[in-house]
Amino acid sequence: MIPTAYPSRDEIARLTARSLLEVGAVHFNAETPFTLASGLPSPTYVDCRRLISFPRIRATLMDFLTLTVMRDAGLEAFDNVAGGETAGIPFAALVAERMALPMTYVRKKPKGYGRNARIEGVMSEGDRVLLVEDLTTDGGSKLSFVDAIRETGASCAHTGVIFYYGIYPETIEKLRDHGVTLHHLCTWWDVLAEAHAQGAFAPDTLAEVERFLNDPRAWQAARAHG
Repeated sequence: MIPTAYPSRDEIARLTARSLLEVGAVHFNAETPFTLASGLPSPTYVDCRRLISFPRIRATLMDFLTLTVMRDAGLEAFDNVAGGETAGIPFAALVAERMALPMTYVRKKPKGYGRNARIEGVMSEGDRVLLVEDLTTDGGSKLSFVDAIRETGASCAHTGVIFYYGIYPETIEKLRDHGVTLHHLCTWWDVLAEAHAQGAFAPDTLAEVERFLNDPRAWQAARAHG
């Protein structure tokens, strides 16, 4: 069922951040930083996959994502909803159900046998596809999924995510240069504000996280070489 209530963007961001904290998806550790896929250190980590195990929060956030995309892109803007392997698959299925649209998913690489396809499900030439993922850091992984969708003859001009880091200024431009608009529910800044409001972490930890968010590359460079 398509949600028809439209909370403000600020309220959606606050409630999404609160939900991520509530399910234990947010991890802050300045003393022993996490190692990102890039190999760089970070005092922050978010695990959106946890959301699928909490039905009430899951349903609410998928309503938020559906209406955010429809509010920004249009109610009749899509013919197909695709999830990125693997974290985007359950969220794409839930959004597709709300939009009453076919659902597909995109492999990170061809599976190496059978049809050797990257697209699973039915995607047709000319389909306008919404790519759904759990999060985006700098937008890089989205481009490969978008290219795989476009190789079928479909178009993909929009991607929707629950969480956008919001600390790398080139992300939006990188996606825009590829013809893709990003729609998201909240960022690290929203999570930090809610963590402060809740007193969810020690003040020293939150202060170090804020230093990282204000200049992540300098923070990472100092830790990587120190």
